[in-house]
Amino acid sequence: MSHTIMQRDYQTEQRAQAYIDEVFSQIKQRDPHETEFHQAVDVIFKSIKPALVKNPAYIDNRILERLTEPERLITFRVPWVDDEGTVQVNRGFRVQFNSAIGPYKGGLRFHPTVNSSVVKFLGFQQIFKNALTGQPIGGGKGGADFDPKGKSDGEIMRFCQSFMTESSQHIGPDTDVPAGDIGVGARELGYLFGQYKKLRGRFEAGALTGKSLNFGGSLGRKEATGYGTIYFVENMMKDKGLNIEGKRVVVSGSGNVSIHAMEKAIELGAIVVACSDSDGYIHDENGIHLETVKQLKEIENRRIRDYVDYHPQSVYVEGCSGIWTIPCEIALPCATQNEISGSAAQTLIKNGVKVVAEGANMPSTTAAVEQFIASDILYAPAKAANAGGVAVSSLEMAQNSSRIAWTFEEVDKKLKDIMTDIYHNCSEAAKAYSAPGNLVVGANIAGFIKVADAMTEQGVI
Repeated sequence: MSHTIMQRDYQTEQRAQAYIDEVFSQIKQRDPHETEFHQAVDVIFKSIKPALVKNPAYIDNRILERLTEPERLITFRVPWVDDEGTVQVNRGFRVQFNSAIGPYKGGLRFHPTVNSSVVKFLGFQQIFKNALTGQPIGGGKGGADFDPKGKSDGEIMRFCQSFMTESSQHIGPDTDVPAGDIGVGARELGYLFGQYKKLRGRFEAGALTGKSLNFGGSLGRKEATGYGTIYFVENMMKDKGLNIEGKRVVVSGSGNVSIHAMEKAIELGAIVVACSDSDGYIHDENGIHLETVKQLKEIENRRIRDYVDYHPQSVYVEGCSGIWTIPCEIALPCATQNEISGSAAQTLIKNGVKVVAEGANMPSTTAAVEQFIASDILYAPAKAANAGGVAVSSLEMAQNSSRIAWTFEEVDKKLKDIMTDIYHNCSEAAKAYSAPGNLVVGANIAGFIKVADAMTEQGVI
């Protein structure tokens, strides 16, 4: 390679890094309190410099500024009346982040921790996750600082109706399609859809996904995120000549994603030895009895500590973080953001973990991710590994538009194919950009290029 070419490449690389640093500095100065959003942006920015070097048009078109600034951020009050007749007021959010490849798509989270930073980090990640699915959907997210725990059905219904009264003017099948997330399940989606239908005066099934099968929901949607995570793990392990059968698995959480990740892992012959909720975790060395967990969490709405009443050989430990001290070959963080710290990652690695796949959104801190990659752990980032949920949400939208319903087997086959494609696209992108095996780089670059190209082709809008 001639000196002139080497110098030009060096200058292009320097320009790309300077551009990344400039934009990230602007983001932190503009919104210094949005630490979760900063973390999500940093993860992307650390990966995409090779794409900027290869295609300087992304710099010329100021793609990073346009990607990191939402197209629209809606904040609104949500007044509702509790069972005592007292008016309560919460804050609602909807971030419509990017519509370059399709209508905004992303869930609603009802949890006391929801704020603009959390919603923006989730919405920003959703851009790339949705792009990786290969489906025509853009990135969005929403929610409220409302806690459904301890609320009656009537209180939750009134809150959802108030939330949708404001939201309805901003969403629709071809505009923005919310779904569920933490604190928003089938019950909440039913109340939200009922209010949307009343306000719009027509039946627009595709305006929300994750709906009940009684009014336009898709078979397989409930299982999709958890099953999809395991399908991704299967592909990742197969590529290295490994098999999930007989491997010990630790899963954080015991909600929808966790339960179905456990279900599929057990079906494939793995031994799930621990799971948790927000109070603590259970350890059952001989394997979790999933039916007991389902009974407690899905039917009786009880805490995971009650598992030991049915299986006295198991152990319950107060506090969630200790779950990562349990030796396992496969760790599946499926609860919430930043649940695996740097020290927890060290413990997992020391105890022999071989695979870490994220079923939740950004559950590993930056320090944890760096350690997994440095230690050659098979690490599946959330935007790839947990994309199954939104993929099947897109399939639900397709069924709603066509006025048809696919069988569970049809949906599950499509999900498995989508997760296989996501894995191979991430893996190939990592190889193409000189980071073989690094699925963080692969996922970020593959998703970024798809969205950046669409934005470039559409001009400055």
